[in-house]
Amino acid sequence: MKIVIALGGNALGNTPLEQLDLVKKTAQPIVDLIEEGHQLIIAHGNGPQVGMINNAFEAAQSTNSAPAMPFPECGAMSQGYIGYHLQNAIQNELASRNIKQDVATIVTQVEVEKDDPAFQNPSKPVGPFYEEQESKRLTQEKGYNMIEDSGRGYRRVVASPLPKYVVEINMVKTLVDQGNIVITVGGGGIPVIKENGSYQGVPAVIDKDFASAKVADQLDADIFFVLTAVDRVMVHFNTPQQKGLKAISVSEARKYIDEGHFASGSMLPKVQAAIKFVENNKNRTSIIASLDKAKEAIDGASGTKITA
Repeated sequence: MKIVIALGGNALGNTPLEQLDLVKKTAQPIVDLIEEGHQLIIAHGNGPQVGMINNAFEAAQSTNSAPAMPFPECGAMSQGYIGYHLQNAIQNELASRNIKQDVATIVTQVEVEKDDPAFQNPSKPVGPFYEEQESKRLTQEKGYNMIEDSGRGYRRVVASPLPKYVVEINMVKTLVDQGNIVITVGGGGIPVIKENGSYQGVPAVIDKDFASAKVADQLDADIFFVLTAVDRVMVHFNTPQQKGLKAISVSEARKYIDEGHFASGSMLPKVQAAIKFVENNKNRTSIIASLDKAKEAIDGASGTKITA
C-alpha cells in the first residue's frame, strides 16, 4: 500500500544532537513498514527547529555577525537538516536489514492563499518557551506575537495558513513510482503565494498534519498515517471516563470535535487532517497511532482508524 506518514514531535529532538540520536529509534518502525512491502512517503514537523534557526540568526544579527534571515529560508534550512537526519537513519536501518532502497529529501514548497484568514490571526507556536518578562520584551522590541502555551511558558506564534497545493508533487510522485522512499513537506512545507505566475515565500508555518494530508490526497495514497505519542485517539481525555477509539467514521469524528474532546494544539489538527483525507473517498483510511506501534496499527491491533 501507498502510505503517507506524518511524524509527530516525539519523533524528533529539540537540538541537532538530540535529534540525531532520536531518529535512530524513529527509523525502526518506519523500516518495519517498508519491510512489509509498503510504499512510504514521510513528512514531519519543525516547530522547535525553525524557531531555533530563526533565533540563532537574530542573535547573530544583533552582534552584526550575520544577515537577517527571512522566515521561509529558516523553514528551508529546517527541512534540509531534519531531512538529512531522517534519511541517514532510515538508510542505516535499511542497510542493517539488507534492504536495498534509496531515500531522498525534497525541499518542498506549499502554495497557500494570500488572503487566508490565518495571516490576520497568528496561532502556530514556534521556537522555545520564554518566561513572561522575556516574552513581553520580545513583543516590544521585535513585534513578535506571543501566547501562553499550555502552562509551559510563552512562545512566539506565526500565521498557519491552510495548504492549497504542493508545488513539487510531480517530482515526489516520480520518485515514489520508481520505488524510492521520499521525505517531503518538512515542517508543513515552505509556504508560498502565487503572484503574477511566480511563487513568493511568506513568513508562516503550515500545520504538518494538514500539509501531509494534502500530499496524501495529491498522491492518491491508500493510507494517511499520523504517528504521535499516544496509542489511540482519546475522548474524555484525562478523566475517569477516558476511552480510546479503535475505529470511527468521519461523522463520528466531527461529533467528537463539536463536543470539544480534542485540544487545538495537539489532537484536533490530527483528527481534522485525517477527516480531510478520507471524507470524499470510501477507499481511503486515516490512522492515528503511536510511533512504536505503527506496524500493529496497520493490522488494527492499535491506533484509531478513521474512514468515510
